[in-house]
Amino acid sequence: MVKKGKKEKKVKGAEKTAAKMEKKVSKRSKREEEDLEALIAEFQALDSKKTQVVETACPPPSPRLNASLSVHPEKDELILFGGEYFNGQKTFLYSDLFFYNIKKNSWTKADVPNPPPRRCAHQAVVVSQAGGQLWVFGGEFASPDGEQFYHYKDLWVLHLATKTWEQIKATGGPSGRSGHRMVACKRQLVVFGGFHESTRDYVYYNDVYTFNLDTFTWARIAPSGTAPSPRSGCQMTTTPEGGIIIYGGYSKVKVKKDVDKGSHHTDMFLLKNEGKEGKDKWAWSRMNSAGVRPTPRSGFSLAVGPNNRTVLFGGVYDEEDDESLEGDFYNDMYFYDMGKNRWFTGQLKGPKTEKKKRRKDKKAEEEVAGGEPGVEREAPQEPVEIVKEIVGEDGTVMTIKQVISPPSAQGGVSDLESEEEEEGSEAGGADAAMVEPCPRSNAMTTVKHGVLYVYGGMFEVGDRLFTLNDFYSVDLHKMDEWKVLVEMDPKTQEWLEESDSEGSSDESDEGATGGNDEEDESDDSEEESEEGEENDHPPVKPGEEYADYLSRTEEYWVKVSRANMGPEAKEKKVVKVARAMAKVLYDGLV
Repeated sequence: MVKKGKKEKKVKGAEKTAAKMEKKVSKRSKREEEDLEALIAEFQALDSKKTQVVETACPPPSPRLNASLSVHPEKDELILFGGEYFNGQKTFLYSDLFFYNIKKNSWTKADVPNPPPRRCAHQAVVVSQAGGQLWVFGGEFASPDGEQFYHYKDLWVLHLATKTWEQIKATGGPSGRSGHRMVACKRQLVVFGGFHESTRDYVYYNDVYTFNLDTFTWARIAPSGTAPSPRSGCQMTTTPEGGIIIYGGYSKVKVKKDVDKGSHHTDMFLLKNEGKEGKDKWAWSRMNSAGVRPTPRSGFSLAVGPNNRTVLFGGVYDEEDDESLEGDFYNDMYFYDMGKNRWFTGQLKGPKTEKKKRRKDKKAEEEVAGGEPGVEREAPQEPVEIVKEIVGEDGTVMTIKQVISPPSAQGGVSDLESEEEEEGSEAGGADAAMVEPCPRSNAMTTVKHGVLYVYGGMFEVGDRLFTLNDFYSVDLHKMDEWKVLVEMDPKTQEWLEESDSEGSSDESDEGATGGNDEEDESDDSEEESEEGEENDHPPVKPGEEYADYLSRTEEYWVKVSRANMGPEAKEKKVVKVARAMAKVLYDGLV
């Protein structure tokens, strides 16, 4: 009898451990979820009072993350559904539905009867049948204090032609989860991975389920080969040949009591149906891609772009130790070419007029060098670290760090044509960085007509979480510049410290219901006080440039910064914050 190999034993052992952990989590979370089910049922009862579809022109959706942003298959529209918001004390979950008209640059809110319960970290997939359908599976609901979680295992479809929601009740589907990924592959929805969390435990998944769009039935598949390790938040895309690519993701394990260790995965796998004559025979295989892969990260956003390329945007890398968790947030782009099995960095080329000027300057330099192009070449560039500091209305200083690799070293997406690559190398980074989304994770992204759209997301500064509602786009064919469709409004950045107010139970319940009209209220007296303080700062002289203003007032700002940060703060940090405060005031007055 042949003994099983060590690798196979390891895989079987990992599967048994995962099964035990899932059972353990299921028992402990059952009571929690029963508590939340009553709350969810109450919200659904409120939603059921809607009897007709009401569409209303509206401002952009409120700040949120972990929503879904999808393209309408038949119209020039984007569809945003669900999401979450946390203000430091309360968690707000949403089930609202918005349509963005690309040509008019306008938003419409659609109140549709009997929507899915409020949720975030779900998955939404659009298919073109029957006038367009938006399929939604899973996700999570959190108690107002963010201490308890309910993980959905329901499946819904929004019929876009009639704007009606329908819950599809089919047995044999995935267990409740969030952070999973779902794609449409031929006539099936395919679900992979995700996680389930209770107050004390959690479990990550690497199982695969398919949902047949013709028979409306679920099936769990057991692919041959070595599967990706359990994870959530990975990249999942379909290839032109009908395969499915998995990249990256995040998971964590317990290393000792009350201490978890997170892993940022950077491996790639291909899931392929090798069956013939309509029979399913799925198989996993590991992929080794070329080019420059994204740096390790979680919370990145993914969209499928033109020319069989996927685009990965943003994310965060958490540096963990036993006592603290600190994250580096990103706003860079990486492209994966499915045909070439190669990664590229996405470098913007800058405005067209600037490129022409640079090309002329380069030609002149070559003539001086003797007419031979490339006689004098610059030394290889080192990665550049850009540090930005933004001061919120409440005085909180947000430090945003981004590392930009030189285009020449990275082989950016502009290498489709040598001329474009040259332009991208000359213009990349510096000019494009003037207008760009700030680094963030868990943003909503999608691509329509070759244009990438990025909405919302979040980043952290210390213990404070900033949830965004800004909106950007970039043409992936031109890769020239980011366009700002909605600017970030600092007034929406409400943050309530835990010690500020315990809040009543009624307030907490209101927060959990969705809170579409939350965050915008503030005390007039507080605003007047802030205005008074601002007026005491050194004014900007007519026509004065920022550099001159800073030179004239830096000593004052350093004193203000030192007073706010305390005597123990390092001088270098104090000066940084002082300059950031000066810049905020200058920009606000000019």
